[in-house]
Amino acid sequence: MTARFEIVAAGSAVPDSPAPATPKNVSHLGGQPNPSAAALAARFHGAVERVVVIWGETVVFVKPAAVFEAMQWLRDDPGQQYDFLSDVTAVEYRDFEQPIEVVWHLRSLPYRRFLRVKAQLPKNGPLEIASVWPLWKSADWLERECYDMFGIKFTGHPDLRRILMWEQYREGYPLRKDFPLRGRFSRAEQLRQALAQNPESRYSMEELSVADAFEDLPEDMRKRLSAGERTGE
Repeated sequence: MTARFEIVAAGSAVPDSPAPATPKNVSHLGGQPNPSAAALAARFHGAVERVVVIWGETVVFVKPAAVFEAMQWLRDDPGQQYDFLSDVTAVEYRDFEQPIEVVWHLRSLPYRRFLRVKAQLPKNGPLEIASVWPLWKSADWLERECYDMFGIKFTGHPDLRRILMWEQYREGYPLRKDFPLRGRFSRAEQLRQALAQNPESRYSMEELSVADAFEDLPEDMRKRLSAGERTGE
């Protein structure tokens, strides 16, 4: 039987690498950058806009059009081996002139490295960027959440739809700076819209399996809940 997974020891690509240690007296700006930043800039001429080191962590700003190719190289190059995508998120600043930043957190287990990659999308243009789902399947729900909360479309994602709000949610994107704290519709209207949806039209029964738990409840409890009894906040 062929092993399905191969265990990768952290730092295994660097023979006799020192044991990891918590850095001390780290400055806010400056410091030794991750060597992957210089390698990335050398490999993709003009695609790397700048490199900064913040609190000891390296941030590489990459042009949006070059993101997928750069990410693929970071994953596949034997000298990089970023085999783990731990997060995909975004940042919006209150300054309208400042672009929205899409952020990827990459880890190379063999080299024991961390790299933060950013791409800036102007607010007056389409908020679209290539999906990295073909490279790391962990991007699936992460990109859906980023789309749901910020409205960023990841082209090439196999199933880009809301994941926290319901599919027909029409109030916008809750983590955008222009989103009102109480929402654009009244709570009554939000409830009416939610109850009017047919979730089975967009979601599989596997995703709705939580509804099956209702049938497993004792009959008296199902009657009380069906009658509108509140179970607490």
